[in-house]
Amino acid sequence: MTNLQIFGAYPEVYLASTHQAKIALLQNIFDTYVLKDIAKIYDLKNQKLAKDILTKIALQLGSEVSVREIANSLQANVSTVANYIEIFIKNYILIPLPSFKTNIRRVVSENRKLFFYDLGIRNILVKDFRETNLRPDKGGVFENFIVSELEKGRKNLHANQNLYFYREYGGREVDLIVEDYYKHYLSVEIKISGKNIKKNIFPLPHTFFTIDTTNYFETIKKIQRIFQGGHRHPD
Repeated sequence: MTNLQIFGAYPEVYLASTHQAKIALLQNIFDTYVLKDIAKIYDLKNQKLAKDILTKIALQLGSEVSVREIANSLQANVSTVANYIEIFIKNYILIPLPSFKTNIRRVVSENRKLFFYDLGIRNILVKDFRETNLRPDKGGVFENFIVSELEKGRKNLHANQNLYFYREYGGREVDLIVEDYYKHYLSVEIKISGKNIKKNIFPLPHTFFTIDTTNYFETIKKIQRIFQGGHRHPD
């Protein structure tokens, strides 16, 4: 798992024998596919802006992303920044996690969270390939890893579920909400350790999971079985 959080899951990167070889491959993938190929296909006029937008998102891992704030910080047009982000979502660079809204309680968030399908690409942007225990962003990296694994599983299984996060006006938050087409819900807290578990605050009837570094594999598999079973929850 640690290797996936640092270098991602591109097969050629995963199989490379040294860290330097992995970093060189990631840089090449980013330069040729993420920037050059996507820019050419979609006629993006400013590759530097595209890279700067992704870098801003990479530095906000696990937090809500404001398109307007990114645009202002880069002195760019808001609609241009929004368009670039949608292109990166469409091309499986970014995973959007919208806010779940319910009338039962007042919630606040017009922004989305944005995660990376591949953490190697994210780490090439922030130029940090240290072991996760040495990193101040280790919580966000682990959250991204879990969201990415679940999203890839959801797509591979063609599952009828949607993923959200949930936050109240008071600031309390649920990391991940899974909603199926029958309006059954999973509430998922993602923690590096099993300590200091937050109160289970999601207001609708749901199944609650906590994912940490000790149980992530079996819990992801359990949630994926729910994906496979539609609205039927396993024992």
